[in-house]
Amino acid sequence: MWLFVAFLLVPLIEIGLFIQIGGLIGLWPTLGVVVLTAIIGTYLVRSQGLMAMNNLRGSFSRLEDPSQALAHGAMILLAGALLLTPGFFTDAVGFALLAPPIRSALITYMRKRIKVQRFDMGPQSDPYADQARPRPRDTVIDGEYHEISDPKKPTHQGSGWTKH
Repeated sequence: MWLFVAFLLVPLIEIGLFIQIGGLIGLWPTLGVVVLTAIIGTYLVRSQGLMAMNNLRGSFSRLEDPSQALAHGAMILLAGALLLTPGFFTDAVGFALLAPPIRSALITYMRKRIKVQRFDMGPQSDPYADQARPRPRDTVIDGEYHEISDPKKPTHQGSGWTKH
């Protein structure tokens, strides 16, 4: 239900803001601001997205919980979509999502509302995983080989355009 309300209210808010701001500063400056926020937002999303990817790689390499980095990355992705959507309200929400303190506050809020049933970090967290997983064998099979190439024979008559 709340998603339906959001899809209904956001366009109405955007239309109202376009009318109000367009009436104050005019058509072309309004359109210029919308295009400018999209360009600036694209640059910011790209730079913060690269930082989020580096944080995600770091959490994987340290075998830490990647949920924090994934949540930041998802919010940056959502911010990019909002900043590319023409409008003042979506731009304001998108720029707000690009602020790390706001993202951290949202993640803290969501962590209180979401209950994780189970989280595993590979076989180190399960003491019985080592028994169930087959171990690689340390055997090497030596062999010799030689390549046999078949002469290429056409299966049809040539058309005269190519030579076989």
